[in-house]
Amino acid sequence: MKPDHEVTLLVRADCHACDAAAADIRRICAELEVPWHAEDVDSDAELRAEYGDRVPVILIDGEEHGYWAVEEQRFRAALRR
Repeated sequence: MKPDHEVTLLVRADCHACDAAAADIRRICAELEVPWHAEDVDSDAELRAEYGDRVPVILIDGEEHGYWAVEEQRFRAALRR
């Protein structure tokens, strides 16, 4: 049974932490068959204003789950709910 969630990773260009978070999310979401996508905060003024100093930011179903790094156990638990 596939989890019924979608993950959004808010990132910006040339961000090492964003690249690391994307690699973790890509791996975990592929394993759990959860769709995900990355969105550049600098492409949207509202996103940049709200999240710009905390990227990467992880959203699950549009709700903020965490930022700066993937806490793998916590992330997996949230996707299994």
